[in-house]
Amino acid sequence: MYKHVIQALLIASMGWGSTVAASTPNLSTPESIQAWKKQHRNWGRWGAEDQLGAANLITPAKRKEAAKLVREGVSVSLAHTLETHKAPDVPSPLVHEMIEHGEAPTSTYAADRLDLGYHGWSHTHLDALCHVFDEGRTYNGHAQGKVDSKGCSVLSVNATRDGLVTRGVFIDMAAFKGVPYLEPGTPIHASDLEAWERKTKVKVSSGDAVIVRTGRWARRAAVGPWDVSAHSPGLHASSVEWFAARGVAVVATDVGLDVMPSGVEAYVMPVHLLLISSLGVHVIDNADLEALAKASAARGRYDFLLSVAPLAVEGGTGSPVNPIATF
Repeated sequence: MYKHVIQALLIASMGWGSTVAASTPNLSTPESIQAWKKQHRNWGRWGAEDQLGAANLITPAKRKEAAKLVREGVSVSLAHTLETHKAPDVPSPLVHEMIEHGEAPTSTYAADRLDLGYHGWSHTHLDALCHVFDEGRTYNGHAQGKVDSKGCSVLSVNATRDGLVTRGVFIDMAAFKGVPYLEPGTPIHASDLEAWERKTKVKVSSGDAVIVRTGRWARRAAVGPWDVSAHSPGLHASSVEWFAARGVAVVATDVGLDVMPSGVEAYVMPVHLLLISSLGVHVIDNADLEALAKASAARGRYDFLLSVAPLAVEGGTGSPVNPIATF
């Protein structure tokens, strides 16, 4: 463990490197994933009591640097409007109940109540570091029993209540491949991310939030909803090596992160497992990146200030979020 920590600090001091090392496994087999976890996971890197994981890389200096990216003051939401009706990709829609409303003659105000199961492939949300278990452990080696019927006693979403405010880097992989959207089952490999970086000459750096568009919502608008949990474009397990090499703190996609099926035997969602449990990277699922794609293309800009403010829920496994990109 200590050898790994020293290696990680050396990598960080050199800017995390710019390419995926040729000697690392391609993370396409259970054996390669097991070996990679043991060699690269960040457990203990920021201390035994760490609650933030890779968000520790979002330093005050990083926030100040990100704030300088605001030149126009134009902001764009990365959230999809919460779905209120069942569909193949919305098994648990938002329940929106009006408690007080203007149809009642005696009402002097309006009020409502929300009931939402936000995890899954429907709603824009942040996964806390207690969300994923791996062989009975969470990130940083805590026993999964510390997440009980009362909530997460460690690594809850409340650890991020001060917000995740950093440089956002937008990778429109659909546009990069010259299509309006990627078809279900299309994997995004580390080599794809590296090719995007080379072509755009945009360097992803330590503490960044990387936002990857597959075009999921554009496809939904064109052909209708489908079961994204079974068949979806997304990140292949090999992409984790790329994120780790650059010290990425947050990863957001417009799907459920992983390509479905994963293409890795015995692992349904290996990217979720490796990013959250092994590296302590916070994940945003089901972002709506269509408005961001237009804003980015219109400006020829791929980076901006990203602000994510989760709900302050003690013991929460995550939170619905409305991430904001500001150019």
